[in-house]
Amino acid sequence: MIVLSLLNVLSLFLYFPADKSEYLPAAISSMVFLIGAILTMRFFILHSRKEQEKAKELEEKLKNEE
Repeated sequence: MIVLSLLNVLSLFLYFPADKSEYLPAAISSMVFLIGAILTMRFFILHSRKEQEKAKELEEKLKNEE
């Protein structure tokens, strides 16, 4: 009973256009944001690797001074 009423409410928000060309702008913007998210993630990974190498060098330098 509750599931059916929930499905009825959710079906109000679903929109499947008859003209499939309306999907194109949504697909393009989704791809732009996906590519942006992937590039941002790669940037953070590469930056953290560089910082990790700097930290290791500093640690070795401090160990050798003692």
